[in-house]
Amino acid sequence: MTAVVRARVEDRAPRSVGGILRRWETLLVVLLLLVCVIAGATLNGFLDPYNLADSTFNFSEKALIALPMALLILVREIDISVAAILAVSSVAMGFANHLGVPAPGLAAIGIAVGALCGTFNGVLVTRFAIPSIVVTIGTMSLYRGIAQVVLGDQAYTGYPTALGDWGQGYFLGFVPRPFVILVIFALLFAAALHATAFGRRLYAIGSNPVAARFSGIAVDRYRFVLFVVTGAMTGLAAVLLTGRIGSTRPNIALGWELEAITMVILGGVSIAGGSGTIGGVMLAVLLLGTVTYALGLANVPGILMTIVIGALLLVTITVPVLLRGRGAGNKH
Repeated sequence: MTAVVRARVEDRAPRSVGGILRRWETLLVVLLLLVCVIAGATLNGFLDPYNLADSTFNFSEKALIALPMALLILVREIDISVAAILAVSSVAMGFANHLGVPAPGLAAIGIAVGALCGTFNGVLVTRFAIPSIVVTIGTMSLYRGIAQVVLGDQAYTGYPTALGDWGQGYFLGFVPRPFVILVIFALLFAAALHATAFGRRLYAIGSNPVAARFSGIAVDRYRFVLFVVTGAMTGLAAVLLTGRIGSTRPNIALGWELEAITMVILGGVSIAGGSGTIGGVMLAVLLLGTVTYALGLANVPGILMTIVIGALLLVTITVPVLLRGRGAGNKH
């Protein structure tokens, strides 16, 4: 159980002030505050509480996908097909809506189709030992292709009002419902990862899957479960997004897989597996959401945000590698 013990030690928060200051999460907090200060001083309406609340609509569904993606990357896996899963889940909801299925049934169908897609990914990865990046690149084309074949250049519209209420409604007349749902699931994922044996085993698998297997951990079973959970959470994101925009098109959520992965990597989850926190991922979600909101107020073209996301993804992947390389060089 050496790997499990090591995972427990690594997952503990540093107790010294210096250790806290060196944490990735601390850097994210500083960057978030810096963005808020600069944008608040230069952009009219940035600090308006209603505007800030409404800005969460732009990232809540993506963040729901980022939560399970963080666990997958933690155990050295990845799912590139999430945006396509969202598309095919939304298409299934649109088809069911055309048949007269009520809003609760549509939500159940969206989540179930997402879970089914995740199950298919998980089976291919764990039963046939195919690398997850290969599997999910293939299923990304498969699922997106299904959406395009079913819809062509058409769109599903006319969704029930109840579905729209969850996608674009508010709690207490102020807090967007998708954001409240995101916070609830973030707390659940954080509790599962940081306060249960399940989470400790995920850290052990990510740190050393061979040692974890020899210590009695059912590595493939955990990986399979994570793919199913990722699919189900993507289905939930499809429910909220479809309700918010009120329509389904084949290109729905196009490119979201990049944004979800960026949230995870920027949040400090190591692409090599074995380290990272849900708190870091949520800070990255808020940072990216705040930057997007500020750029929107500044009337910056949306295409530039894609450049920013790509740059952030490259930086957050390469900087830790360079730092580890420099540390190894200093030891010699």
